[in-house]
Amino acid sequence: QGQLDESGGGLVQAGSSLRLSCAASGRNISDYNMAWYRQAPGKEREIVASISWSGANINYATYSVKHRFTIIRDNAKNTLYLQMNSLGPEDTALYYCNSGYRTGTYYFNWGPGTQVTVSS
Repeated sequence: QGQLDESGGGLVQAGSSLRLSCAASGRNISDYNMAWYRQAPGKEREIVASISWSGANINYATYSVKHRFTIIRDNAKNTLYLQMNSLGPEDTALYYCNSGYRTGTYYFNWGPGTQVTVSS
């Protein structure tokens, strides 16, 4: 089963931007729809954004995310990205990537995630 390694998180002020990366190994992401998920303290993990295997279709889970985040895939680099702009405290969470489109279908082992903390 494939492995995932997320990076790019950090502690930022509200209004800042971050670019998360998810490097895959052991499987090619080009064979899968891929998604970013997040888990805030005390809450269940939720899907944030997903992109089809070809990149032709993209879905964002909420209106707020749709107008601030961009999911990008680079199949040649076997890497998934999430560009996050205008971050707010509500975006504070541990961010993960895995396969899936609108709902979770997990073909990779979960990585450690990358922590995003947004201060007001």
